[in-house]
Amino acid sequence: MALDNFIPEIWSARLLKHLDEDLVFKQLVNTDYEGEIRNVGDTVRVNRIGDIVVGSYTKDGEIGAPQQLSGEQLVLTIDQFKYFNFYVDDIDAAQQNPKTMDDAMNRAAFALAKEVDEYIAGLYTKAGVKLDNSGAGYQIGTLTGQKNPYDLVVDIVEQMDTHNIPGAGRWIVIPPWFHAALLKSEEYKLAFQDYKTTGEIPVIAGIKVLMSTNLPIVKISNVNHSVMLAGTNMAISFAQQLNKVEAYRPEKRFADAVKGLLLFGAKVFYPESLVSIVAKKA
Repeated sequence: MALDNFIPEIWSARLLKHLDEDLVFKQLVNTDYEGEIRNVGDTVRVNRIGDIVVGSYTKDGEIGAPQQLSGEQLVLTIDQFKYFNFYVDDIDAAQQNPKTMDDAMNRAAFALAKEVDEYIAGLYTKAGVKLDNSGAGYQIGTLTGQKNPYDLVVDIVEQMDTHNIPGAGRWIVIPPWFHAALLKSEEYKLAFQDYKTTGEIPVIAGIKVLMSTNLPIVKISNVNHSVMLAGTNMAISFAQQLNKVEAYRPEKRFADAVKGLLLFGAKVFYPESLVSIVAKKA
């Protein structure tokens, strides 16, 4: 594989494409500030206006003095940086399929995607609404004292309504075992059949259902429980920048090598629009 055939811009584009395909949580955040990110440590400062006071007006009366606006400044910092660095020996390149480098880039993209996914999922601690069955976690099942999986989704939607979480863009991310339990409900079976036909993300009770293996695990009484996340696209802001992708010849090897650096950061700007749920399979 001749080094002069390597075009960094093309590889960078491929890497970002694979990231978009592999990520789950990146679909569920907003990236409004991504274009402003350039280097490690960059920050985006976002102002959020506080509540406006509404008063009663009497005909021919006077209104009070104008309210001075208040608010808070939120900061999104690019403080996560991950890299990859691999080589393909010239002998391997000569003896193997020419797609070796492309396949390796696929694997690099997947590894970075997992890092990003797990980082965003770890923001569950910032959720403004927490459903954990009074600290005991929910036991998911159909027996007495257990929570039916579909009923739990409905309860989550009720909490979102109660906390005035906007109806547009609602989602929930669940682990595989919860997805399997949910498939036993007729409501989800119908939505999942539509998904297999159309490719559209299943929707039940007005909320999109996605599955991920990158959700956090917490222990309650030394028993593993899954953390599920629900929210809207406005809850978390995310920004990433594929800062560098470089091809080079390692000094002491007959090989082509590629290294890349990904910068990213995420911030829960609207914790009231994020719900964490703790549950385990009964």
